[in-house]
Amino acid sequence: MTLNPLNQLAALGQSIWYDNVQRSLLTNGDIARKIAEDSLTGLTSNPTIFNKAMAQSADYDEALAGLLSSDPQAEPITLYETLALADIQAAADLLRPVYERTHGADGYASLEVSPFLAHDTGASIEEGRRLRQALNRPNVLIKIPATPAGLPAITTLIGEGISVNVTLMFSLQHYDNVAEAYLAGLEKLAAAGGDLSQVISVASFFVSRVDTIFDQALAAIGTAEALSLRGKMGVANAKAAYRRFQTVFGSDRFKTLADRGARVQRPLWASTGVKNPAYRDVFYVEELSGPDTVNTMPPATMAAFKAHGRAEARLTQAVDEALEIMARIEALGIDYNTLTETLQTEGVTAFAEAFAALLKTLAAKQQAFLSRQTQPNFLSI
Repeated sequence: MTLNPLNQLAALGQSIWYDNVQRSLLTNGDIARKIAEDSLTGLTSNPTIFNKAMAQSADYDEALAGLLSSDPQAEPITLYETLALADIQAAADLLRPVYERTHGADGYASLEVSPFLAHDTGASIEEGRRLRQALNRPNVLIKIPATPAGLPAITTLIGEGISVNVTLMFSLQHYDNVAEAYLAGLEKLAAAGGDLSQVISVASFFVSRVDTIFDQALAAIGTAEALSLRGKMGVANAKAAYRRFQTVFGSDRFKTLADRGARVQRPLWASTGVKNPAYRDVFYVEELSGPDTVNTMPPATMAAFKAHGRAEARLTQAVDEALEIMARIEALGIDYNTLTETLQTEGVTAFAEAFAALLKTLAAKQQAFLSRQTQPNFLSI
């Protein structure tokens, strides 16, 4: 009998999360089957995922009609939140047995604060608190971006015992900033007498987007050496971040917190779907397999790894070589900090644009409901 590579991956100490949510997947048994058969232990969402789910399917039409029947003048953002909260609550309920079995180490569903707040610390804190209270589940994570304004929000929320999924991390500086924000939050929680064992965090480090932008820069240089380095920065960058994770969470500073029940902030590999068809479709999953990490996979990547992935603990292999690759790329004149900051800026913009598009679609469906122009399928616009 052929072993499921996803189960083998989990046996290496890496948690498998699903970078996708849609109501039909929660109700038709798809997510439940993945939990039972594929070692799925978490689920992540973002504005782009919800835009695709709500705007490009009929899954939400019945629920939306019910909401509009009760409140025809509801704001589109209220409609979105009501639908999204229900999805994340349902996902958390499906994952609750995992949460219980792992004593709170795993089994989480994530919901992001509005991307419109990425540069507003105070508003991010307030929305994080509000969403956590509205979700009313122990196994949910509030997603906050690793922007300069997001970092103090992370510290504040962790300090209040609210678990956080930090998103949009692309550089080693982002990693350092986020690890510091988490430790500072734990120290605030400890000073307030809080239970450190009840709060967790993951640090979402993006991978394929890094290769996309660095490959473009290498192709522009066009030398043999530059071209030979294409497809290597994403993995090298992640391996370098993992080494920093080992240093930070092996420190005396963290040991003091761990003695009070604190958990490590696991690196989460995000954007692990391969964007360049020249690369193996499970490239990032295979190369970043290792303990104390999470890989949140989009549907195609998860299916591909189950079909033909190889689960081997490669994350801690050839780390010095990875650092050398990064140095060689920078020696070619490619500015690491500039490109990674560009990626974060573009990520914030992309999520904001997707969220704006989703709200526009919900407003259009609301208008169709109010005008009764296209019944009985008035919501399918």
